[in-house]
Formats: sequence, structure tokens, C-alpha cells
Amino acid sequence: MDIYREGYPVFKGLQKPLELMGIRGRFLTLAAGAIGVSFIGFIVFSILIGKLAGFIAMIAMALIGLITIYIKQRGGLHAKHRYHGIIIYNNLFTH
Repeated sequence: MDIYREGYPVFKGLQKPLELMGIRGRFLTLAAGAIGVSFIGFIVFSILIGKLAGFIAMIAMALIGLITIYIKQRGGLHAKHRYHGIIIYNNLFTH
């Protein structure tokens, strides 16, 4: 808060990556999706089979989603498959 620009305090961030309960960065949206899908699974299974089956399905879907996220997270936030060859783009600006 020491940095002022035109009289207003400028916050530059915490200088730490975003993390919540061990889940970092872009994986937070995937975790929210996994939890949302597990609730939808609970509703579907509880209607079709019963509430106990719905609860079991919800727990199983949430655990599978979160375990998958923790496994992917070990690769890093920016783990992507990169092609190391030469890429030639032809006719980019022709209609």
C-alpha cells in the first residue's frame, strides 16, 4: 500500500500463487466443476436408485475428480504438451 499513483493506493498482489486447500491456480475451477458434477450425480442417482446410492455416487465422483486434479497438479500449472518441430503456416492472410 506504499505505492501511490495519482493519490490512490495501488495493490500489486500478494506475490504468491493462488492456493486453496492444496489446490493451486487454474485447478480451482476444475475442482469447482468436479464438486458441481458430484452434486448433479447425487441428484440423478437419488432419483433413479435412492438417497444412499446418490450419496455414495456423490462421494465417489468428488473423490475421483479431486484425485485427478492432484495428479495433474503434480505436473505443474503450466504443464502442456509442446511440439518441438518446425511449424509452417501457409495462406494465413488470404481469403
